[in-house]
Amino acid sequence: MRILTQRLLTAALFLLFAQAAFAQTADEIVQKHIAALGGRAALEKIKSRVTTGTITLSLPVGGDVTGSIEVYNVAPNKSRTAIKIDLSALGAGMVTQDQRFDGTSGYVIDSLQGNREMPAEQVQLMKNNIFPTPLLNYKENSTMELQGKEKVGERDAYVLIGKPKAGPAVRLYLDAETYLPVKSVVKVNVPQLGTEVEQTTELSDYRDVDAVKVPFQSHVSSSLQTLVIKVTKVEQNTTIDPAMFSKP
Repeated sequence: MRILTQRLLTAALFLLFAQAAFAQTADEIVQKHIAALGGRAALEKIKSRVTTGTITLSLPVGGDVTGSIEVYNVAPNKSRTAIKIDLSALGAGMVTQDQRFDGTSGYVIDSLQGNREMPAEQVQLMKNNIFPTPLLNYKENSTMELQGKEKVGERDAYVLIGKPKAGPAVRLYLDAETYLPVKSVVKVNVPQLGTEVEQTTELSDYRDVDAVKVPFQSHVSSSLQTLVIKVTKVEQNTTIDPAMFSKP
């Protein structure tokens, strides 16, 4: 009986300490993540960013097509993504998609599927995408929960669930050693299909740009498509005309 009691007591104490540590760890991990990116002071100095690179899209029928991508960001959440892909092999010619968000509303210029207003669900997702990182002051807009560790490839990663005041939750994976983001998962609404699609983004090839870490490769996948973005150039704190984010 004494041995059983001791074992039960030991188990209870283990669970108690584990729960206490678990409750304190989410914010500690976020702070280590901010430090890994370059630190709060360095991140707060970044007010804008222009990213250029190449994009490779894997086609459902097999094969890949390539193109160019330009991304413009201005704090806190203005963004514009312009993509050009040559689909001549499929008879579609040069396809352009220009997605603009001015912090309040969004508009998409799409030579393939037609120009359109950004749907409400995507607008909210864009609002939550605070630049340069949503985790810098996450407590102002969301809650963060730690759900333990999972493998991402061969490496351990902390799993954080970000729940904003409005919009979809984001599942974020931070490398357990470097505290850099290696993957994120979010459900996005696709009006053309009338349903939600889970999108996974894997980040890699981090490099120092103006004292902060920037991923130079992204692998984005869903049930609809798979694409790889390779960054060739990053410019920060450049002057960007606010009109670039507005509906033309």
